[in-house]
Amino acid sequence: MLKASVLIPTVVCLASVLSPALAKAGEVFSKEGVAINGYDAVAYFTEGGPVKGSSAFSAPYKGAIFHFSTAANREAFLRDPVRYVPQYGGYCAYGTAKGYKAPTEPQAFSIVDGKLYLNYNDDIKALWSKDTKGYIQKADENWGEVKVQAEP
Repeated sequence: MLKASVLIPTVVCLASVLSPALAKAGEVFSKEGVAINGYDAVAYFTEGGPVKGSSAFSAPYKGAIFHFSTAANREAFLRDPVRYVPQYGGYCAYGTAKGYKAPTEPQAFSIVDGKLYLNYNDDIKALWSKDTKGYIQKADENWGEVKVQAEP
């Protein structure tokens, strides 16, 4: 007979695998705890695109670690993270518009009305670009439900 100390964790693990609703849901997309694959969120605005960050300049935000290319960028982020953090927690903006979470690539980005949007890849970004405003409206409507979904 299995002991309770073995049985209970096994049941909890199986439940999280078998039920997406019980699996861990994150509000910020990260790989191994690092947001935007380690790229600098502030640099999208100051440099016009993705710049690799460094763990030497990092800051936590909503359960993920953001890396920055400079101390000044880290300080700017800490003063106003909402200004720099990608929309929809860095999950694919197109996927969010369609009602699901999807991972993103830092190079598949766009800045619209001062906000950073990431997409799964350049092909999906091209789809996103065909009706950016419409997809933003739909993604904004969906985000409340999408953000609690299990990780992709």
